[in-house]
Amino acid sequence: MSTILVTGGTGVLGREVVRRLSDGGADVRVFSRRPRPSRAQASVTWCVGDLATGDGLATALRGADAVVHCATSGGRRDVGATQRLALAARRAGSPHLLYVSIVGVERTPSIPYYSAKLACERAVRRSGLPWTVLRATQFHSLVAAVVRAQRRSPVVLTAGGGVRLQPVDAGEVGSRLAELAVGSPAGQAADMAGPEIRTMLELTHEVLAADGLRRTVLPLRLPGKAFRALRGGALLAPRRAVGRVTFEDYLARAATGAGQDGP
Repeated sequence: MSTILVTGGTGVLGREVVRRLSDGGADVRVFSRRPRPSRAQASVTWCVGDLATGDGLATALRGADAVVHCATSGGRRDVGATQRLALAARRAGSPHLLYVSIVGVERTPSIPYYSAKLACERAVRRSGLPWTVLRATQFHSLVAAVVRAQRRSPVVLTAGGGVRLQPVDAGEVGSRLAELAVGSPAGQAADMAGPEIRTMLELTHEVLAADGLRRTVLPLRLPGKAFRALRGGALLAPRRAVGRVTFEDYLARAATGAGQDGP
């Protein structure tokens, strides 16, 4: 039985990874800054610590066969956290390190979060550990959350100019990460993208309609390299449309209370 540590195990993706690994019989540990919540699976070991300082990492990593690194602060602090995790992992016995990144990060370096993800990828590749990097497109839940964050506003802002996304289900990405975690290191794994390419404007209208909201939608056309890259399809992976759950499927499932992402 593999012992696998998951960072960010309480997030949208991390929860999916933890559930699938646990269901598959792995000995799963979650590394979190917060104490064990009451809803956590009884079969999962909870390790309290902090990637920003390294506190608790040595204990959490002891005896681990693999580490699935899903944690993110949403910015440059991710780079130091990833380097700190990799160093602690080497000291603990060199487990397989898996990192989840985003399709198109090398084509959108002017977006700070994406440049941080790219730097984290480099840190993983140069860590001296057996490694795997899986890139995925934006999650359905993230796209919906961007729109719903504006639900109280009479005007909803969205990316215009033909910006296209290929959103994917977090549950499907979680399943793939779980498969990779119990397998041999794959290096740069094949990208994962959703089944459909849609404009952000279309997706925005779908969320509002699903929520029964009548709002004015204002598409924005912004100057700069990042926006040009997005209009040019930098975040798409049309040849890797391996996801099966559509954005419409996701919204329908959420409306029935069947959960956020995940089959």
